[in-house]
Amino acid sequence: MKDGAAMKKDNAVLRMRNIHKSFPGVKALQGVDFTLREGEVHALMGENGAGKSTLIKVLTGVYTKDEGDIFLEGNEGAVSIRSPQEAQRLGISTVYQEITLCPNLSVAENMYIGRTRGPVQNWKKMNADTDKILQSLDIPAKASQQLASCSIAVQQMVAIARAVDMDCKVLILDEPTSSLDEQEVAKLFKLMRDLKAKGVGIIFVTHFLDQVYEICDRITVMRDGGLVGEFEIKDLPRVQLVSKMLGKELDDLSDIQGEYRTYDKREDEAPVLEAEGLVSDAGIKPFDFHISKGEVNGFTGLLGSGRSECVRAIFGADKVTGGTVKKNGKPVKISRPIDAMRNGIGYLPEDRKIDGIVGDLSVRDNIILAQQVLKGFFKPFSKAEANKFAEEYIKLLSIKTASADTPIKSLSGGNQQKVILARWLLTHPEYLILDEPTRGIDVGTKVDIQKLVLKLASEGMSVTFISSELDEMLRTCSRLIVMRDRKMVGELREEDLNQTKVMNTIAGGDK
Repeated sequence: MKDGAAMKKDNAVLRMRNIHKSFPGVKALQGVDFTLREGEVHALMGENGAGKSTLIKVLTGVYTKDEGDIFLEGNEGAVSIRSPQEAQRLGISTVYQEITLCPNLSVAENMYIGRTRGPVQNWKKMNADTDKILQSLDIPAKASQQLASCSIAVQQMVAIARAVDMDCKVLILDEPTSSLDEQEVAKLFKLMRDLKAKGVGIIFVTHFLDQVYEICDRITVMRDGGLVGEFEIKDLPRVQLVSKMLGKELDDLSDIQGEYRTYDKREDEAPVLEAEGLVSDAGIKPFDFHISKGEVNGFTGLLGSGRSECVRAIFGADKVTGGTVKKNGKPVKISRPIDAMRNGIGYLPEDRKIDGIVGDLSVRDNIILAQQVLKGFFKPFSKAEANKFAEEYIKLLSIKTASADTPIKSLSGGNQQKVILARWLLTHPEYLILDEPTRGIDVGTKVDIQKLVLKLASEGMSVTFISSELDEMLRTCSRLIVMRDRKMVGELREEDLNQTKVMNTIAGGDK
């Protein structure tokens, strides 16, 4: 049966057949098949580096396939997609994990940029149409306001609204919920269900397993650039999904803490770091904080609760406007990141694209960056030293890269995260802050990072761990600081470290 006839038979809006794509030293896609039906939400799953993003970029014309065919409903024979603009004309819209809008323009301008016709723009109609779309999707923004004035979550929703408004047949959502809270995710899912009812086929790329089983109809699993299989959601339990993604059986993650012995704290030891009345210009209320040697603690709370602002104040990444800090019982002044670094503190930031990686530099240069700052740029490492450091940490953290010379921007998100982690481990910090180290990365890499955190703690390093995934925090941390409205509202440990207690504390404050 020819593909056109097959598409009509099973209501497919998209078929990708035998797709191949290679880069120097890497076979990114090896004979991958993918089918999207009319009116379904189809999860595309796999570890970072599995080939998901490459497959999406082939479909959207960012990359040109080396081999294979793409068939779209309503087109005779295979289509050739040579640019994102051509993909849009064919009815394929994409919302990427990193927001690709223009923050200096208005919401309406972002909605219609590249879509207007003629030399004169009817601004009144454009703003009115935009407000109508925003209201229909219950997005708290106005057409005339500058996009930069919106929260990251609202910017993400505007990007989705733009894609939806382009009358698409195929909607690709690449990690769209990574910056959304539960209420905003619920709004997005309502929108997805409405589009599904209208016959739109949705490709949903995410690392949140709960969301996959809540919203999706089918799952395609990829691994190492190849196709593992295509499954109905009802036929693939979560444990089997994780197993197929990893290519091995996965032990119960709840037992992860049992692998490592926690550091035996001496009662007379001063905290590695303690802060009193610390406050920054980011709007958090004055807070007290301490962490002991070998402890893993964490900040938890809803999106915007102040988790990240607290650790940015500790590291001096935001301007500190009050409070005192002690390191190993002695007063220290940390007003800039370099002060924190010189006091043995490392910080993996929440947004690796903006605050973490230097995209055009190599993996090697990104790994040695923090240590080079401490040493001084007028005392550069020799090429041999830099190579030695890079190869050591590429091996230690199993970083998937063609070589140490590869630009870090060419790596998958999970491997970029490992490079930033390597950067800080190379400085041998006493205290390491990890803000969302597992956001937007695959299950296997998440487990690797969690295990590494506990191993470092068992060797005496102090770690603050922040994650939007509460179960991850409960597996990793021995003490949780609960935040709400940029204020500390509770501290939980031992028998209180459970999901019910955390949620009750977030909802009820100190009670």
